[in-house]
Amino acid sequence: MSLLSLLRRQMQGPNLQHRALLDTMVLTEKGARFELLEPDTQTRLLLSVSPCKNDSVRILIDELQPVKARYRVPDVVTGEPQCERLRVETRTQDSVTLSWCSGRHQVRVWHFPFRVEILCEDEAMVTFNPEGKLWFETLRDPPSTCCFSPGPSSVGADVRLHGFSHVFGLPEHADGLQLRDTRDGEPYRLYNLDVFAYDVYSRRGLYGSVPLVVAHKPDRTLGVFWLNASETFVNMPPHTDVHWLSESGVIDCVVLLGPGPQQLFSQYAQLTGYQALPPLFALGYHQCRWNYRNEADVKAVDAGFDRHDIPYDVIWLDIEHTDGKRYFTWDPVLFPDPAGLQRHLEKKKRKLVVINDPHIKADPDWSLYREARDGGHFVRNREGQLYQGSCWPGESCYLDFSSPATRAWYSRCFSLDKYKGSTPSLFVWNDMNEPSVFDGPEQTMPKDAVHYGGWEHRELHNLYGFYQHMATVEGLVTRSGGSERPFVLSRSFFAGSQRLGAIWTGDNVASWEYLKISIPMLLSLSVAGVVFCGADVGGFIKDPDPELLVRWYQAAALQPFFRGHSANVTKRREPWLFGEEVTAAIRAVIQQRCRQRGVCFLPLWAEFPREQSTFAVDDQYMIGGALLACPVTEAGLQEAKVLLPGSGEIWYDVHSAKAYEGGKTLSLPVTLDTVSVSHDAHSRGGVCPGCRSLSLQRAADGELYLDDGRSFSYRDRRAFCRRRFSMQSGRLLYQIIFLCFYSGAADSQSSSHVVFTSVRLSVSFSWTRNLNNTSMELLQIWHKHSPGLN
Repeated sequence: MSLLSLLRRQMQGPNLQHRALLDTMVLTEKGARFELLEPDTQTRLLLSVSPCKNDSVRILIDELQPVKARYRVPDVVTGEPQCERLRVETRTQDSVTLSWCSGRHQVRVWHFPFRVEILCEDEAMVTFNPEGKLWFETLRDPPSTCCFSPGPSSVGADVRLHGFSHVFGLPEHADGLQLRDTRDGEPYRLYNLDVFAYDVYSRRGLYGSVPLVVAHKPDRTLGVFWLNASETFVNMPPHTDVHWLSESGVIDCVVLLGPGPQQLFSQYAQLTGYQALPPLFALGYHQCRWNYRNEADVKAVDAGFDRHDIPYDVIWLDIEHTDGKRYFTWDPVLFPDPAGLQRHLEKKKRKLVVINDPHIKADPDWSLYREARDGGHFVRNREGQLYQGSCWPGESCYLDFSSPATRAWYSRCFSLDKYKGSTPSLFVWNDMNEPSVFDGPEQTMPKDAVHYGGWEHRELHNLYGFYQHMATVEGLVTRSGGSERPFVLSRSFFAGSQRLGAIWTGDNVASWEYLKISIPMLLSLSVAGVVFCGADVGGFIKDPDPELLVRWYQAAALQPFFRGHSANVTKRREPWLFGEEVTAAIRAVIQQRCRQRGVCFLPLWAEFPREQSTFAVDDQYMIGGALLACPVTEAGLQEAKVLLPGSGEIWYDVHSAKAYEGGKTLSLPVTLDTVSVSHDAHSRGGVCPGCRSLSLQRAADGELYLDDGRSFSYRDRRAFCRRRFSMQSGRLLYQIIFLCFYSGAADSQSSSHVVFTSVRLSVSFSWTRNLNNTSMELLQIWHKHSPGLN
């Protein structure tokens, strides 16, 4: 029976009737353990409930005595969470109630029907297994031949989020931000696949998977993280029940208790990692095409940006730059001097990014293939032979990135002496890493392919791209001796990918509906912690008309990852090829992007959690806490409607400085060349991005973070600056709080060491209209007091 058929059967019932054997309870330093029994099948399971110090509760269910270990997802959770010790509050024949030191939350385990309730001040917030959907196929004794699976091993459960009607998350799907009731169609599928020109408003799986749902209401935000890397379906029936079913593994479910959006985002980041701080150049504009033909073409495009006064930071090369689709190589005719090309770009402080896919051309005459084959670095088939599939080079073998040894070998391939023609200004793009297999089932790897440790591909499919991303990042970090921040873009991803780098939404189409759907797709990623994300500007496939292209640039300039990219069958799309009006409009938004590089991208409800009018909005977004954007996503629009949340708020148009009251929906005129209105960016009164907005009390405040833009010194030596700006009664107060350092010797017996000095500086200015002059004065003070950080 297929996993989807099993899910549909379970939704109809009847369901298994598990019992929690309360007399088997054992309290440990990591929580509580219980045995579970299903009387009809005599299946015995082991339940662990572990409250953690960051206000989360982990529910783990495994077989009590499995015939072999079941797969548990490694490397995603960043460290063992600090668990709280439980104590028994009440015990009856039917249930046991446990609490921990905070005293606010409790866990109640019910004997029959088995369920786990998480309570806050005696009110149930979350119930695990409320409808008895707990499903756990136990393993059979495997046949003597080791490469055969020990039978079906699917797992599932339902989780009820009490009192919620707005649920988000579960990227990646080309769908609205708010998750829909799935009774009218297919469930959400989490299964990483290469889907060319994917359907919009679809629940089918795309390139990446983050099994996290976030529920929000005015007084509470909750999350459920289902840590499973196999094919997973998620049903969203009424009452905000979330029904999970995965093909294999164990049940590992973490409930994040909030209570607010920011606390929940922090809890999830503590669990799976924070967004990696990218090098500064990566926040600029990236120009890409499949493919720039040769070195002369690259230099011509580079010169075109200078000639048309359009700033950009990175130019990209797709698969055609290689020698016959062999990664880590260069076409000797088209790119005879790649290091010289990189030096040419580096003189202008620009970088080059090249593609690097997980498939390796099966060419015995190629030294890298032989090295990977002889080192045991390829995935194998069920018969134990090298697995081969078709991709861009033709017949290919696929690197087994789940192996630590393979990741280490692959990382070493990026060293400057091994990757001939590379320089420190070369960065990397991981594509086709779902993995994509042209002749495979659903254009991916068969589920019975065998990975490191004997695990079948079905167990870890959704982790494959995550592991390539990890290995590539480690390669670039190692290349720099651990000093430089890497930049790696990946198409496939999983929970935790945010700590590795950037993600984009894959092979989109040059149409208005794809521009429109890109916003909720990116917001879903941001809710799930993957903040550094973007969609290909203009659409990868087909040709955008000039209006669509301009609108896409205007939207993407206010999103985190900003790249123009197009397929080889499309017309050339450099910004100056569409006439001066289009060139001027694109120039304006890219120049604006250069003034607004720090982009934190979230839905409106994350900043206005009590305003229900924001909960279903997915065509506007917040940039940090200060800026609101509402891109134009319809052709020929002459008037745009913009919701300005916050009844007591004052909003300012960032270009005209015109003030508007919050708590209203405005209708604003739109023309192509009025960029300030076309993306409807408003600055929130009382917040001071660049000290440009004031509240009704003529007061505002804001902060600015600054480091060297390239190294890990901010992390390793605390070498960064935080500047605080406050505006009160017409005077600008500028406060620097930073750590500066120098190397020195304490005495003749000691080695060189670092001495840290904390400096706090406050300067008061009279408010003037000339913000540029004020900024120059502040910059001079900054240079005077922090020369080591410039």
